[in-house]
Amino acid sequence: MKVRHPSLEALFREVDSYIQPKESLQPPRIGISANRKDGLSCIAETYVQAVLKAGGAPVLIPVITDIEALTAIVNGLDGLVMSGGADINPLYLEEEPIPGLQDVDTYRDEFDLLLLRLAANRQLPIMGICRGHQILNVAFGGDLFQDIYSQNEDKILKHSQTMPREQVSHSVRITDKASKLYSILEKEDTIWVNSFHHQAVKETAPEFITSAIASDGINEAMEHPEKEIFSIQWHPEAMASNDDEQMLKLFQYQVEASRLFKEAKRIHHRNVTLDSHTDTPMIFPGEFNIGKKEGGKVNLPFMEEGLIDAAIMVAYIPQGPRDDISLQKATDFAMNRLQEIHRQKELNRSRMCIAYTPQEVHVLKAAGKKAIMLGVENGYALGKDLNNIARFKEMGVTYITLCHNGDNDICDSARGKGEWNGLSPFGKEVVRKMNELGIMVDISHAAESTFYDALEISKQPIIASHSSARALCNHPRNLTDEQLKALAAKGGVIQICLYKGFINEEAEKASLSDAIRHINHIVELVGINHVGIGSDFDGDGELIGCRASNELINITVRLLKEGYTENDIAKIWGGNLLRVLATVQNTATINK
Repeated sequence: MKVRHPSLEALFREVDSYIQPKESLQPPRIGISANRKDGLSCIAETYVQAVLKAGGAPVLIPVITDIEALTAIVNGLDGLVMSGGADINPLYLEEEPIPGLQDVDTYRDEFDLLLLRLAANRQLPIMGICRGHQILNVAFGGDLFQDIYSQNEDKILKHSQTMPREQVSHSVRITDKASKLYSILEKEDTIWVNSFHHQAVKETAPEFITSAIASDGINEAMEHPEKEIFSIQWHPEAMASNDDEQMLKLFQYQVEASRLFKEAKRIHHRNVTLDSHTDTPMIFPGEFNIGKKEGGKVNLPFMEEGLIDAAIMVAYIPQGPRDDISLQKATDFAMNRLQEIHRQKELNRSRMCIAYTPQEVHVLKAAGKKAIMLGVENGYALGKDLNNIARFKEMGVTYITLCHNGDNDICDSARGKGEWNGLSPFGKEVVRKMNELGIMVDISHAAESTFYDALEISKQPIIASHSSARALCNHPRNLTDEQLKALAAKGGVIQICLYKGFINEEAEKASLSDAIRHINHIVELVGINHVGIGSDFDGDGELIGCRASNELINITVRLLKEGYTENDIAKIWGGNLLRVLATVQNTATINK
């Protein structure tokens, strides 16, 4: 650490002559959680120096528990490092303290847990060190040894060292060669580290994997397999600031992850991001309020945290009997759900509005509001009355999914019996009427025969609002490569569905990485202009690494890693779908 010559004139001249690079070239802002000692928020300078050496801009976060202030701080960060410190209060784990427990500071615990929750909700890359490793595990649902020496029957190393922290004290073995840690450390099986602790991770949090252990079996590192979250028990900051190149790699990884996240945020700020299919109204049989986090996966707070501008919320109607009374009930139910979505505008006027057109989506983004668009999932809601299409159009419906799981009066379903061998005579009239009124034809859930009939009958491009590639996941709800080519040839778009059973045949393993593979496959097959995202959130859509609207920005980060440009990502995140919607609506207007 160098100190300049004490000259006021020289210092000010250096500051005044500095030309700040544009935002995209500035180093990412890496928050460092402060320790608390003798009433002071403080941090060892080695944390700061390690972040600086790795190319980041360190920001010390004082120990405070004011959620409003912490939120403002976190919103300005691109990444987070959780630092070391005192023991964690076992009451957070619903345990009583044992004699081996040392000094705790519940105020610091509260600060760290609030900070972690805010950062995790916004998908910031997170790196935990020592206590930071342990508090991160607690925050995500894991547990701890309060004291490894008294709670472990095996022979334990001396983990609480007194030697200088920049010197190594014991070895650590990398246990997962598919881990980020193994890759970061350039495939070293064994590394030499230092450690100063007597608490330790006992069972890793759900979804996290152990990536390193000490020779006595104590957990030394863990990470999330899909998100940019990892933590280590030792103190790499002391070694990195003392020119240990291997330990510096950990901070360089964190800084690079933060740089990508910063770029993802920039892209979301500059471009419309739209999720084309959410079933949010379905999970609230009565009145609901998307202005609050009320149990669903799509709401305004989540959209704000994930920087998502727009969502198409659908009135979903499961397939039922097709007698006149049942059909009328289906229509009435769909209208009720659409009216309930409209009510959200009255409840949350300062934060959202109903958007009818692509232009309105852009206007609302510029005004700082979220755009909610409407759809109907299952043409069963039309009954046998073409006039209902106009009623839905007046409500703001942008697309109608022709069917769901079961044949209806419009067409055959992918899960049906093949009643019509495609579109019924009434179904062909429905498609023509949708073209006439400017409503997109959605063939998600449709049988292949229905798909090809709709493609032939429709004079406008059609969409699959929430489907995936059958070549990667053999499910009848997904589109074959031949269907994808035919869809693209007529200007349509497929919105990748995040429902685990449509992404990976081993559904419980379905992850964000699988979704990226589906996007890559479609881009390679038919080009960048024909793919988007339709999460199916609140309709059981979720993947490891992407479970709600606030986590959708993780897709952008991964697309950046894959080499997609901002223009590519803008197309995937709504540009393609809004292009089709504009074409369908504008053609309908011209033909009036």
